[in-house]
Order: sequence, then structure tokens, then C-alpha cells
Amino acid sequence: MQWYPWLNAPYKQVITRCQAGRGHHALLIQSLPGMGDDALVWGISRWLMCTAPDGIKSCGHCHGCQLMLARNHPDWYSLTVEKGKSSLGVDAIRQVTDKLYHFAQQGGAKVIHIPDAARLTGAAANALLKTLEEPPADCWFFLGTHQPSALPATLRSRCMTLHLPIPAEQQSLHWLSSQVQADPAAITTALRLAAGAPAAALEFLNGELQPRRLQFCQTLSGAIPDDSLSLLPQLSQDDVALRLHWLMSLLLDCIKYQQNSLQWMTNTDQQALIARLASVISLPALHQSLALWKQCRHRILETPAVNHELLITEALLDWEQLFLPSRPG
Repeated sequence: MQWYPWLNAPYKQVITRCQAGRGHHALLIQSLPGMGDDALVWGISRWLMCTAPDGIKSCGHCHGCQLMLARNHPDWYSLTVEKGKSSLGVDAIRQVTDKLYHFAQQGGAKVIHIPDAARLTGAAANALLKTLEEPPADCWFFLGTHQPSALPATLRSRCMTLHLPIPAEQQSLHWLSSQVQADPAAITTALRLAAGAPAAALEFLNGELQPRRLQFCQTLSGAIPDDSLSLLPQLSQDDVALRLHWLMSLLLDCIKYQQNSLQWMTNTDQQALIARLASVISLPALHQSLALWKQCRHRILETPAVNHELLITEALLDWEQLFLPSRPG
């Protein structure tokens, strides 16, 4: 599993507390997607499973380390949602917690990792809560979440929260430049679209999302101001919520452009498109546009079985009416 330099400080913080006998048995790791929280848990778990640690590092040679490196340590449990399901049920929690009250198979620590604790059902969260209230000896729980508010307050109260802050932008840009060959504007854009999470930005640059976004921007350029409905095929995709995020970030950049705040733009690789949009959409219309698409995205994400294409079509027609009066005469 890849290690990231911005994890060094939180890793040292956790291990130092464990060395001093002040390690909390349940750690809730709060982070943005793409911050490497899984790698952090893996690194901490390796130290906990190591029988001959070298300071804050695992030795890499003992039997516990070898089992962890082979990813088959019998006392390390990772609970994830099964394929085809949307939640983590109580049975999975009970199966693991029943094993925790027996001796560790390797005679050391037992580690339970729940990468997405927000997926726990109510019954599963309650079952886990009982174990957290009276944890077995030498047992460590690591819960990850991108949405802490989605967890029951009772569960959060039994954990120590570790927030992974995003690195400074220049540090992240330097790291990304060492990982991928890309134009600096594209790297900056990817990082800002990922809200500063470097690993998410790297995945964006190396995957299919970057060409999809570029195609979206090209279509948007041809659609405004005369043919907004030509955007419908681009917005009638499974990743429509992400595409609306791209659209709203461009509109927000148009506001920054009109207010001469170019240094704060997200889409630094699309300055020509932003300038063009800003020339045909007035500042009041831009604010109304953001509200329109924000509401549309919320309805798509929160309304079950909603007709996405119908919502997008309605929003496109309403959007066109907002900026038609501001066309240059």
C-alpha cells in the first residue's frame, strides 16, 4: 500500500501516544476522500502487530510483520460493504466481535478496521458500540469516515477523533509533479477540484475522469449561449453529480473572474472558457445559476428513483432563461 508524506505527522502522533501508554482503543479518522486514511491505518496496524518494533517503525522481519505484508494476519480484520450491498450489517460486526474475546491467534494485538463507518446500519452501530464500551484487552478499532455527521453521536463519543488536514497546496503540487507528467495548470486544477486531497487529484489525473471533464468543458463551450440543451447528453451520465460539481466550479470561477480574483480560480486550465462564460452571463445570473444547479444536484443525490434526465432538462431550460437577457446585443 502506497505511503504518503503528509501522513508522517499523524502516524507519529498516534504511535507516540501508544508508546506512552495513552493510545485510545478506538480511533475515528476523519478525512476527505483521497487523503490516504487507509494507508495510515495500515501503517499503524503494522506497528501494533510487530513483535520487535524499531522505535516508531515496524521491524518488517518478525512473523507478525511478515503476515501483515502478506495480508493474511489472522488478527487483523477489515470490515467492508459486500459487493451489491449499500450498508454494513450487524452480522458482520457480531462475527468479528465474537472473535475478539478469545486470545489473539498470534498472541498480540487485534485490530479491526472499518474504512467507511458511515455505512454501518443502526443495528450494526449499536452492536459495535457495546464492544467499544467494554473493549477486550489489546484490541484496537480504527473507523474511517468522510461524513462524521452520518455516525451516531453515541458511537462518535466512544472514539478519539483524528482529523487528517489537507497539506499545504505547494507541498501537494510538488508531490503530484513527482508522480505524474502533466501540465502544471492541469495538476493545480485536479488538486483544487479534489478540495486539496493529493491522492484524489492523482487518481483524477491518471484515470478516465480527466478526459471526461475536458470533453465536458468542450461541449459546454459550444453550448453557451445558444444551445444549452446540447449539454443534456453530457449530464445524462451515471456520474451526473460529479459533472454538476464541475459545472458549478466553472460558474464559481466566472464570479471570481468578474471580481478580478483570478489567483483563487479552481479550473486554472480552462481560463479561456471561463472568460467566455463570464462575458455572456451577468454576475447576478451567475449567482442564480449556482443556486439552480446546487438545488438540482441535491435533488439527484437525495431523492430516490428520481428521473435524472427530466430534472436536468428542466434545469437547462431554466438556466438558459437566466443568461439570455445578458447576451451582448
